[in-house]
Amino acid sequence: MTDAQETAADPDLRTTGDPRREPWESQPPDGVTPAPTPLLEPREGIPPVVADEEALAEVVAAFAAGSGPVAVDAERASGYRYGQRAYLVQLRRAGAGTALIDPVGCPDLTALDKAIGDAEWILHAATQDLPCLREIGMRPARLFDTELAGRLAGYPRVGLGAMVETVLGYALEKGHSAVDWSTRPLPEPWLRYAALDVELLVDLRDALEKELDRQGKLDWALQEFHAIATAPPAPPRKDPWRRTSGMHKVRRRRQMAVVRELWTARDRIAQRRDVSPGKVLGDAAIVEAALALPPNVHALSALPGFGHRTGKRQLEQWQAAVDRARALSERELPQPGQALQGPPPPRSWADKDPQAAARLSAARAAVTALAEELHLPQENLITPDTVRRLCWEPPAPATAEAVAEALRGYGARPWQVELVTPLLVDAVAAG
Repeated sequence: MTDAQETAADPDLRTTGDPRREPWESQPPDGVTPAPTPLLEPREGIPPVVADEEALAEVVAAFAAGSGPVAVDAERASGYRYGQRAYLVQLRRAGAGTALIDPVGCPDLTALDKAIGDAEWILHAATQDLPCLREIGMRPARLFDTELAGRLAGYPRVGLGAMVETVLGYALEKGHSAVDWSTRPLPEPWLRYAALDVELLVDLRDALEKELDRQGKLDWALQEFHAIATAPPAPPRKDPWRRTSGMHKVRRRRQMAVVRELWTARDRIAQRRDVSPGKVLGDAAIVEAALALPPNVHALSALPGFGHRTGKRQLEQWQAAVDRARALSERELPQPGQALQGPPPPRSWADKDPQAAARLSAARAAVTALAEELHLPQENLITPDTVRRLCWEPPAPATAEAVAEALRGYGARPWQVELVTPLLVDAVAAG
């Protein structure tokens, strides 16, 4: 018997309990909250990392022969590498066990996606992982998002560790969540952590489905999951440089041009070097240069973020970006702000349109009260942006049918439309 088989055969070698049981079905004595059981090892041990086509073919065959839903997770190198690509993909399925796949060695997982077919994916915070999974050929036909399920069920803490602890009674070690997953080879403790992230996702999904059904919210969750699975990829962000941290300090158009030039130069360098842009030049340094408009390298080097550790060549390239901004004509300078898509900021409504402000106040109060009654976050009942758009420009006449149609046009799901339409009809009438 191998070490992995021995571990699987004897639950005491991995934890003081067995995660295959259903601890949520047994109630502790009144007034007693049992300590969570540490989950120390995957039940079949740490699987080898799949990093070549031959090993990937074996995983594809195993998952094609497996049954039931597939637990899926991905690890990125946010803050270390450029972009949000996946550096490790973890999967688990009954009959197939757990697989750890290196997308650097196996950049195309289309065959695995086909092997899984229309089986349900289980992810935690699906919208975070789906873009990087899509890049390597994996797209779910159906999914169950355990984080979103927790929100709809009214849990106050919905991180994976908190959900596993609250719902299943197990403690996951989360110390490696922010490490550099582009590291090769990946250390064994990181691989253990990665395997454990999908170890209990099926159990968590089953428990949350029962709880949502008990609360009468399961259909709501299924509608939300369908919306996530079928959503198109987000379009590229327009003028991403405007999201530079500290941008609110930059008032003049010439200063904005400096931010744009420095941001663009930094992004080009970061992409070429495959490092996080913040490791090339910090946002705070960009803003300092924009505010100061340094006329030369000497002045630039005196600014925070451009100190003695910055080499002469680097200083010259940053100064060149500043000089490009300084040389632009007035016509070429960026405008103070992006064109608004939708209504103005609510703080200005009282002056611009007092009736709209009254509608928004009534709508917010009604939505908040209903969300509290249903024990779910207000933004999951209906997005604040949808409420603002409806209150700023309500249909005329604001009948229930017209309001419902407007909500559907803004992307609200049927369950949301059914619940909030009466509230919003009254709010619109109040204005």
